[in-house]
Amino acid sequence: MLDILGKECTNKEIKKILSHYLNKPVKIKYNLGRNKYEIYEVIIKNLYNSIFIVEEIDNKNIKKSFSYADIITKTIKIYE
Repeated sequence: MLDILGKECTNKEIKKILSHYLNKPVKIKYNLGRNKYEIYEVIIKNLYNSIFIVEEIDNKNIKKSFSYADIITKTIKIYE
């Protein structure tokens, strides 16, 4: 898991950490609540001020966006 969750981070710091993984494959574990999860194998495509865009490895047509707040609130976890 990326070393983000152990600290209090701002959007700028998270963006800096994620920039090292730009255009590289990672896994995202998305917490749906009530012990339900979805796991995506994605490539981080774009980083913006408050969100980042990913593209699924299996299906290049599917793109998703997540906010840096999702990382801070532990709604998603990113693994190498």
